[in-house]
Amino acid sequence: MEPHRDDVGRHKPASGVRITLGEPTIVFVTVAAEHRVPWVAQPRVHEFVKQAWNEAQAWLVGYYLLMPDHLHFFCAPRDLNIPFDRWLTYWKRRFTINAQNPEWRWQSHKWDTRLRRSENYHDKWVYVRENPVRKRLVTNPDDWPYQGMVNILPW
Repeated sequence: MEPHRDDVGRHKPASGVRITLGEPTIVFVTVAAEHRVPWVAQPRVHEFVKQAWNEAQAWLVGYYLLMPDHLHFFCAPRDLNIPFDRWLTYWKRRFTINAQNPEWRWQSHKWDTRLRRSENYHDKWVYVRENPVRKRLVTNPDDWPYQGMVNILPW
C-alpha cells in the first residue's frame, strides 16, 4: 500500500486529533512518566490524576489504567473549541499543581490514536486491563487498584 502523501518522510505520528462532526471521536492515549520512572501506580497519584481530569473537563475521560511508569486512558471531546493537545497540557499542569511533588513529572510527548469505526472501545479496554496481568503485577485484572472510569463516552 502506498503511504499517504503527508506521511512520506514522517518519523513519528502526526500531532493532533481530527474531529469529524457527526461521527463519534474516542481517542486512546498513553502518557509516560518522565524517564519512565515508576511513580505512577500509587494511591495518591491515582487521586491527583482523577482530580486533574475532573478540573479539565473540555475532554471527557472514560476508562483509564495507571501502570507503574505510564498511564492509558480513553477520552472524547466535550468542548469542540478546545483541541486535544491543549487539553492534555492543561490536565498535566493541573496534576503538577495539585500534587506538589517535583519528582512526579510527565514526559512532554504522548502517544494517541483515534479509534476507527471498526475498532471496539470495549475490546480495546479489555486489552488494556490485561496490562498488569501481562506484567505479572496481579493475576486477575479486577485485582489491579489503579483503574476505573470517569465518564461514559459516546460511541
